[in-house]
Amino acid sequence: MKKSQLAAQLYTLREYIKTPADVAKTLPKVKAIGYDAIQVSGMGPIDDAELAKIAADNGLVICATHEAGSKICNETEKVIEKLKNLNCRYTAYPYPHTPFESKEIVLDVAAKINAAAEMMAKEGITLCYHNHALEFERFDGELILDTIYNNAPALQAEIDTFWIQAGGHNPVDWINRFPGRQPLLHLKEYGIVKNERRMFSIGAGNLDWKSIIAAGEKCGVEYFIVEQDESYEADPFDELRNSYNYIAENFFD
Repeated sequence: MKKSQLAAQLYTLREYIKTPADVAKTLPKVKAIGYDAIQVSGMGPIDDAELAKIAADNGLVICATHEAGSKICNETEKVIEKLKNLNCRYTAYPYPHTPFESKEIVLDVAAKINAAAEMMAKEGITLCYHNHALEFERFDGELILDTIYNNAPALQAEIDTFWIQAGGHNPVDWINRFPGRQPLLHLKEYGIVKNERRMFSIGAGNLDWKSIIAAGEKCGVEYFIVEQDESYEADPFDELRNSYNYIAENFFD
């Protein structure tokens, strides 16, 4: 992995990016840790041009965003415009905008996501799917996540390692399913405390990072994105730093 391929998911720092002033204070700290790229998510209202300038002024590439699922499906043109304003080629459908209560609903959502992905592709933008554990429920014997990918051929993957593990599957197996179809990979650590699953900084939990990173590189991942939804033991900036240091020490070329 090259240093430039490692990104920080700003959802990790969502309490520190609620206003443009917050963003202007936070992005220099992300850069100082060592990250050269960011994924925009969980951010408060900010003009696209202002965000792009703050990122550029701090030497940060906006490698991807997360956009609301309903907006991706119903206001695709606005998502395309935003991505172009940010000079960003990748976005992801982050969470179902309607409950997956039947296979028919999943198929309908997959069709809408695929239509959005096709529209975005014509403008040079790639739409990915970000999974949680809920997609490992089965309808008619088929995993929701399989139903989505099998019925949205224009869609690419943004595998989330924690949620794959939480869904009872092996993250490496899922990464290996999508050679050439997963520009983004969420690095999220999984561990157990008092019999409850918990997120940790990378390297402080139980996932097999050597195999995960190797699989991602083999399958053509462009950005390896560190995310930690919850910080239990330390400040989220410190958690991002711990993750960065572990990855830099063990996986940078």
